Amino acid sequence: MRSHPNRRHVLGCCAAAAAGLFSGLLADDVAAAPPAAPAPDAAVDALLARCFDGLDPAALWDAHAHLLGVGDAGSGCRIHPHLSQWWHPVEYLRRQVILGAAGVDAAAPSIDRAYLDRLRSLTRDFPTGARWLLYAFDEAHDDSGTPRPDWSTFHVPDAYAAQVAAAEADRFAWVASIHPYRADALQRLDAALAGGALAIKWLPSAMNIDLRAARLKPFYERLAAADLPLIVHCGEEHAVPGAGRDELGNPLLLRAPLEAGVRVIAAHCASLGHAMDLDSARPRERLAFELFARLMDEAAWRGRLLGDVSAMFQRNRRVSVWREVLQRGDWHGRLLHGSDYPLPGIGPLYSLSALVRAELLDPALLPALNTLRARNPLLFDLALKRSLRSDGRSLAPAVFDTRAHLARGVSKVSRSGTV
Repeated sequence: MRSHPNRRHVLGCCAAAAAGLFSGLLADDVAAAPPAAPAPDAAVDALLARCFDGLDPAALWDAHAHLLGVGDAGSGCRIHPHLSQWWHPVEYLRRQVILGAAGVDAAAPSIDRAYLDRLRSLTRDFPTGARWLLYAFDEAHDDSGTPRPDWSTFHVPDAYAAQVAAAEADRFAWVASIHPYRADALQRLDAALAGGALAIKWLPSAMNIDLRAARLKPFYERLAAADLPLIVHCGEEHAVPGAGRDELGNPLLLRAPLEAGVRVIAAHCASLGHAMDLDSARPRERLAFELFARLMDEAAWRGRLLGDVSAMFQRNRRVSVWREVLQRGDWHGRLLHGSDYPLPGIGPLYSLSALVRAELLDPALLPALNTLRARNPLLFDLALKRSLRSDGRSLAPAVFDTRAHLARGVSKVSRSGTV
């Protein structure tokens, strides 16, 4: 049977899009070379022993893990139709890559169930006590507070995240996502607090949230009163384009919730892309990470501003960023481990050879890390972070003591930011 010519053309576009997205990623990595033989189990076991040495598993809470689905099992999850339409090749590819990272077959009887089953299986390789904060993700809204599904790459309801976490509370907790422009935003926030949410997550550029908007004041007041952290994606966003308001990811906009008394976690430490230096008399673009660092060094926010290190050591970050995060021991009590699952399952996002060239990673560890990456991306992500060194300095154990910042009812003294 002959293929339809239009279908052949579009599939060619998909292949071209894939090549354009990933050829540059693979160009200088050892992944482009013939695969090395798997490391012996003893080497992997030794790597993991070093990885967990000095860590309290009960305090190891992954502060950044995504819950995803398509709604085929009653979850209420939705994805943008373009992600399932081959005539939108870039978006179609985005879906395929994310599912592949999560170890989910796109033809599975239920993608929702397959995603959860895979995540559960990966977490079983961790010591008892480790937990993952699963993120809900609200849809984008316009400035009038009207939902915009056409702007929303995906939607994960609070109710689903709460349900999954409640079913396996020994492994999972949940993070709510409530668009503050909603007419019922405060009621939803109260429900999230009552339901045990450990934080609120916003992605301003995708969701269309201006952190400076006066209408957010009551929301901030409620967050501050409950001492509930607000996790905000800062810097550029590539995985979830959404509303496309990149200017709203400027780290300097975090001053608005901080000034309102909210504890803020800057996702990824704003480690990707550029933003306008709004503090300058003549604003110009600077690295978003530099603006985040400025805020971290402002005395007013030392008990209130945190950052998570999820995605920090992907290949699209600068070596200077890698070095500063490793060397700034004065920050480590305010940094939180997170995996950004399922992204550790996207092999081209990580270049171990680039980390070796930057003299941050011992090349002798590559075989064990590569073997671990194939077996369990979550363990790989943790082991990689624990293996990195810059001039003898590494991420302190405090970075992996995330429970201290996220458990409801923990005293503020234990979150003061000291190492």
